[in-house]
Amino acid sequence: MTLSDIGDPPGEAQTPAEESDPNLSPVDPRRWWALGVIAIAQLMVVLDASIVTIALPSAQHALDISDADRQWMVTAYTLTFGGLLLLGGRIADYTGRKKAFLIGLAGFAAASALGGAAQSGLTLFGARALQGAFAALLAPAALSMISVMFTDARERARAFGVYGAISGGGAAIGLILGGVLTEYASWRWCLLVNVPIALFAALAAIPLVKDSRAHGDTRYDVPGAVLVSAGLAALVYGFTEAAKPGSGWTDGTTLGWLAGASVLLVGFVVWESRTSHPLLPMRIVLDRNRGAALGGSLLVGAGLFAMFLFLAYYMQQNLGYSALKSGFAFLPFSAGIVVSATIASSLLPRVGPKVLTVVGGVLATVGLAYLVTLTETTSWSAHVLPAEILISLGLGLFFVSTSSLALTNIGEHDAGVASALLNTSQQLGGALGTALLNTLFASAVSAYLVDHPSAGAASAASIHGYHVAFAVGAGLIAAATVLTLILINTRKSDVTAEPVLVPA
Repeated sequence: MTLSDIGDPPGEAQTPAEESDPNLSPVDPRRWWALGVIAIAQLMVVLDASIVTIALPSAQHALDISDADRQWMVTAYTLTFGGLLLLGGRIADYTGRKKAFLIGLAGFAAASALGGAAQSGLTLFGARALQGAFAALLAPAALSMISVMFTDARERARAFGVYGAISGGGAAIGLILGGVLTEYASWRWCLLVNVPIALFAALAAIPLVKDSRAHGDTRYDVPGAVLVSAGLAALVYGFTEAAKPGSGWTDGTTLGWLAGASVLLVGFVVWESRTSHPLLPMRIVLDRNRGAALGGSLLVGAGLFAMFLFLAYYMQQNLGYSALKSGFAFLPFSAGIVVSATIASSLLPRVGPKVLTVVGGVLATVGLAYLVTLTETTSWSAHVLPAEILISLGLGLFFVSTSSLALTNIGEHDAGVASALLNTSQQLGGALGTALLNTLFASAVSAYLVDHPSAGAASAASIHGYHVAFAVGAGLIAAATVLTLILINTRKSDVTAEPVLVPA
């Protein structure tokens, strides 16, 4: 038996109606195997944003990178990924999603090999930027292929359950894998590990994944792509500058980048509303349900990334954990995401997305708020573990429902750009949230040390800074919950309607 002979898993065969009705789109008999390939590729993209976090100190020492420049190992990836996702989504729509998927995998593998072999910081930063660029092509192609392959609402909910589990748990898995590879192999393997994964996914995708593309007018909006990419990059860079020691929100460099970002993004909106071939049709973001999903994902991404950042510092600096032990301390979070996403995929067609997003947001908010009770002597099991469980259960519900909502009733012509927007909102939320909360953390620590000038105040000052960061992070997720509560009006009958995609 070959892979081409494998059809649906047991119990998933086509119904007679699907086989005989010429008006229904044919169901791909290998769609579940294709989903497995897409899931592997998506996991690689998601965890790559966090896997280098544990490896950063080792890479900095090996390549003699300065403290001022070490941030680029993370931000070079985030800038290109977030800034180019919209263009990547359109390229996937127009050139073919399978082709874009394969090119993205090949490019990601090559960039990872370049980074793993880097002999200077500049080469490493360039490789990370290339990884982000190819991820910006790969990620929207992956999500839009799911929306095209799974037209049955219940099957689609299960497929998005897989995607939601990966989106939520990938960052924690990256921390664990980064700790293992750094401690037992080398920091370089945090990049080189992507090469065999990407090549395996590409080879498996060739026979298993069907191609699809948008039809009709497929001209590119080059001015729009330049404006939005430059504007988002400037915005992320402005927030990153604000987090640097000696800078701040009123620093001239920070204000200059933020002002430039504002001009570019306003110019993008004006251009998109006037051009006949927009990169981002305003109808996509002006839909209240899709707007709620995108806005909520941005705010939740900001709080989620901050949770990883400051918990990692707390466990290593305050609890005395090693990098490896800190990575494994996030394992319950990954497990909670998987469990919750699985439950959400079953509940979504029954209760609709609004209930899941609100309940998920409340759970995650309570979990982050509970971290404000951390002290210098509290234990992982008594405070960190319960918070991880609450946050992971909540985010699993939230990610599955917003992933589905972002592509519900979207025309196939716009599937790639809509999925790109979902990824963009999560990535930019993480980048902006990390910069914002890191700045607030540093300010809180400095203010505490001024008010408490005693010799042993450093540890207490860091705890105070964590409290501020976790409180603001909880506020961001609470804001996302309120936003979805107010805006989402999709009924469960809309989610379970067949097919979910409508003509563009």
